[in-house]
Amino acid sequence: MYKTLIILLIFLNLKAIQNEGELEKSKKYTNKLINESSPYLLQHAHNPVEWYPWSEEAFEIANKENKPIFLSIGYSTCHWCHVMEKESFENEEIAKLLNQKFINIKVDREERPDIDNIYMTVCQMMTGSGGWPLTIVMTPDKKPFFAGTYFPPQSRYGRIGLVDLINKIDSLWVNDKSTILENADEVSSVLKKSLSYNSNGKFNKSIFENAFNEFYNSYDDIYGGFGSAPKFPTPHQFGFLLRYFNQTENYVSLEMVKHSLLNMRYGGIFDHVGKGFHRYSTDRQWLLPHFEKMLYDQANLINAYSETYHITNDTLFLNTAKEIIDYLLNSMKSEEGGFYSAEDADSENIEGKFYVWEKSEIEEILKKDANFYCDVYNIFNNGNYTEEASGHGAGGNIPHLKTTYEEIATKYSLTKEQLIEKLNKLNRILYQERDKRIHPFKDKKLLTDWNSLLISAFCKYAISSKDFSILNNAIEIENFINEKMWNDNKLNHVHMNGKSYVDANLDDYSFYIQALLDLYSLTFDNKYLIKSINITNYTIDNYYSETDKAFYFTDISNKDVLQRRVELYDGAIPSGNSVMLLNLLRLNKITGNSKFADYSNNLLNSFYNLVVKSPTSFSQFLTGAIFAFNQGFEVVIVGKKTDENIRTVLNIVYNNFNPNTIIVWKESDNDDICNIADYTKMMYQLDDELTVYVCKNYTCETPTNDLNLIKKTFTKQNEEK
Repeated sequence: MYKTLIILLIFLNLKAIQNEGELEKSKKYTNKLINESSPYLLQHAHNPVEWYPWSEEAFEIANKENKPIFLSIGYSTCHWCHVMEKESFENEEIAKLLNQKFINIKVDREERPDIDNIYMTVCQMMTGSGGWPLTIVMTPDKKPFFAGTYFPPQSRYGRIGLVDLINKIDSLWVNDKSTILENADEVSSVLKKSLSYNSNGKFNKSIFENAFNEFYNSYDDIYGGFGSAPKFPTPHQFGFLLRYFNQTENYVSLEMVKHSLLNMRYGGIFDHVGKGFHRYSTDRQWLLPHFEKMLYDQANLINAYSETYHITNDTLFLNTAKEIIDYLLNSMKSEEGGFYSAEDADSENIEGKFYVWEKSEIEEILKKDANFYCDVYNIFNNGNYTEEASGHGAGGNIPHLKTTYEEIATKYSLTKEQLIEKLNKLNRILYQERDKRIHPFKDKKLLTDWNSLLISAFCKYAISSKDFSILNNAIEIENFINEKMWNDNKLNHVHMNGKSYVDANLDDYSFYIQALLDLYSLTFDNKYLIKSINITNYTIDNYYSETDKAFYFTDISNKDVLQRRVELYDGAIPSGNSVMLLNLLRLNKITGNSKFADYSNNLLNSFYNLVVKSPTSFSQFLTGAIFAFNQGFEVVIVGKKTDENIRTVLNIVYNNFNPNTIIVWKESDNDDICNIADYTKMMYQLDDELTVYVCKNYTCETPTNDLNLIKKTFTKQNEEK
């Protein structure tokens, strides 16, 4: 590895090569992206760069013409991807150099996360950081030897520019190709070692305390969240802390979640006018956002706010979850039933222009209420917010709150409810005016994994709010996945322009299994449970590594990637392995099939040493581990689905925050569930009435059809906890 870094340092400090004579007249190149479906690839379809999609054709031509591959990976709503395109990929002279020296491949990281994951690991390994646009230079056999992110067209401020980079790589390729190939082999070897791991240990409960302490030590007790700028929401971290609180009653854990979510809701990272959350905050205060809106963030934040309401009964958390849902239903729902991937940060080539306000605009629109609105939301600038971002005026164009609704209401002699009602009215007026602006680009890809996350989020909201009407939207998404995302009995990852393509990855399967289990837990439709079992078995057969005792990101038939890898860490989105852990544990509890317990135990022990070293990097995995080590309720309800007491029983079971609870439904005159869960065979109705069997910690209560006794059982169990 040290040899690799030395070569790279020499490589980047070579003097710029002066071209001898004019560049030979290039042939007329053709950009091959025009027939692609990805919005990101289509954004580049008219660049003068001869882009290829990731394809065997591109690699065959690179071999034939003895050229290295210039791989550029990004996504349609990526701000710096747009910048690099405008500066370099639309530049005729730079395009001419790229076309002459390389075979150029463009990849949408959301469409092909399998490719992105591999080369992002390379970039982080070689440079210590990563991001998009991701720039990789590699041999025709897919072995990388150079990695970076954004490059300006010309060298500046000590940062190499793309023109110099192209010339230096070309010089090395022509004059010292053997060194490059040796370097590429070494990088690939180091990559292979980094993708395999020997992390076997005996998982134990002490790790939960270690994880809490690590979160506590990185917690920002002033503004909430963890670490300093930039700050990402990372909602599954809150999910772990809520479960840790549920098991330990450590109120510091709960306060960290509440304080963080409140500051995020008040800050500029939340779109107070149109609702929903931006991707991350560029500052510590959650004030100045990077304005993208991602579907996965919305889904996971619905989870966090819903569950926090479930514990605290603070309606602000529930209302925030509902506002995110309203944003998605108003702006991101497709006619086919799924939800779109993202909205861009930029409009009219300016980041955030769609979302920010001049004070004079608000004065013209809101008239007599303008001063009130600007005072509450801290609008004081008349000018482009980007000009103020580095000074004391940062945020003066972005609606945000600096204090709580309660304090603001007191200031204006209003109740909290009156204040919120008034602000909602004024924001609706501004929303109608904002809607007339040129909107940011919307990426209309429909992704199986992100839509599956949203199904689960809708289910969580239904449980916390007891508003089960939202399940209609969850079922509609599942119908879309079921009808549109399958091809030759395999799940697809992407749907766009009426067609589904790209084989699904582990995230698609694991998140979809989770969604099916969540739907079953509220609808008790056996088709969801049966499908979740079948897909889990398929995932085990095609993704599980007997060597690593974990799941590969790609299936056994995938030949596109340089190396198959196990995704370990929970990043912006939980890893597929972490979600599979909880899926397997739930299926074991529901079915009684020890096979699922064996695989989950293998995962726990396989990840143990890694989790010990960096527990906060495995927050979703720890959520599954809490389920494994802390018994929840196991409930079997026997009766007719027409029984009017069903909803009452569910409200009793779900009344308190019991994330480890599993519920199985047995139709009184239908034994289908008995074929899935053998232990239900001896469970019957009492006196032909809805009957509930409750077990916890391997001890079962007497079955009952008395609603008062059922309520007493759960009240007692929660008091004991």
